Amino acid sequence: MPSQVVVGTQWGDEGKGKIVDVLAEKADMIVRFQGGDNAGHTVIVDGKKHVLHLLPSGVLHEEATCVIGPGVVCNPFVLLKEMETLQAGGLSTKHIIISDRAQMLMPYHCYQDELEEKAKDNKIGTTKRGIGPCYADKYARTGIRYHEFIDFENFKKRLKECLTFKNKLFTGVYGAQPMDYDEMVEEFAAIHDRIVPMIQETTHIVNQAMDENKTVLFEGAQAAMLDINYGTYPYVTSSSPTSAGVTVGAGIAPSRLKTIVGVVKAYSTRVGEGPFVTELLDSQGDWIREQGFEYGATTGRPRRCGWLDLLVIKHANMINGLTDIVITKIDVLTGLDTIKVCVGYDINGTILDYIPSDQNMVALAKPVYKEFAGWTEDISKMKTYEELPKACKEYLQFIEEFVGVRISMVSVGPDRVNNIYIHEIL
Repeated sequence: MPSQVVVGTQWGDEGKGKIVDVLAEKADMIVRFQGGDNAGHTVIVDGKKHVLHLLPSGVLHEEATCVIGPGVVCNPFVLLKEMETLQAGGLSTKHIIISDRAQMLMPYHCYQDELEEKAKDNKIGTTKRGIGPCYADKYARTGIRYHEFIDFENFKKRLKECLTFKNKLFTGVYGAQPMDYDEMVEEFAAIHDRIVPMIQETTHIVNQAMDENKTVLFEGAQAAMLDINYGTYPYVTSSSPTSAGVTVGAGIAPSRLKTIVGVVKAYSTRVGEGPFVTELLDSQGDWIREQGFEYGATTGRPRRCGWLDLLVIKHANMINGLTDIVITKIDVLTGLDTIKVCVGYDINGTILDYIPSDQNMVALAKPVYKEFAGWTEDISKMKTYEELPKACKEYLQFIEEFVGVRISMVSVGPDRVNNIYIHEIL
């Protein structure tokens, strides 16, 4: 029962989409297990860019079944738009199924997200895609699951109940306009026949595939430092984008997860608010942003950039149990005279080798850096580890030793073919 989990080790945007796409070539099934369309995964094939938000990044491999799992909050309108984009490019979407247990992200969740963020003094930096409100409804047991959409008359009753309550919130608390029930019913009626055929009970389908020794690839959105429990709370997402999130988000026993791949960007980026110890608020940070084209795939917002924080990667290893690391975007660092990595936090004279839970402490931290020589050689066309410049290999070796997990692959460019393989991941 071979299985692989791909997770982000930083704040997202590590390049998980590309890595999933590469690994999916050998997969029989790809399962997205949490998150929503606030994630943006970019896959480049033969120079053509595909930006995905809800669909698993392995969707370009049409021979594999693509599952939107029970732990996902799925906006059906966004889903259909993504499918239409793929179809317009000549790609099939017949291999996509939605868990009947997945939460249906509704228009009122997006509206609520916008109103809540506008009302806050201490803003989280949400994408306003409705993810938080949808997860809140899920745990308040008032959410609508996809199996409820099959019987449209029953769905209309549930929608009436939910929207009546939400409109009281919108008008009474935020002083905003209510949403129109009849208009919303028409919108959902127009997509009913397209969505319902994709709805299936996926938990047994995924487990059965593993029973049959098929290769199943589990894909998360966001990353360890945005985990609701172990990230930089409250500047986090509303789910667990970790290997543990697979068990609840896909219905898989922990003992079935064998290979856990952590994707590590060779430097650090972050979108939105929250402490960022290695952030570079200078021309160096601007240079990295432009070299790496660090702008959000979902929002277009410029990402905050900084040096690689190895305490973050160690933290991700601890909570995920990584078996392999993939380094991405190391080609972006080409041309720098000196490259730094953070190996400790100096908080009022005390050096910590772990990340505190109190974000006020993290905000006070000064990075303890180790410096490495840079390199000038173009590594983007290199195919073997031996070809890499000595300075680049020294940088990679230090990461591997510090974190205690082997580096199995190095991405040296954006296309799916720009990879150096060191160890077999499967």
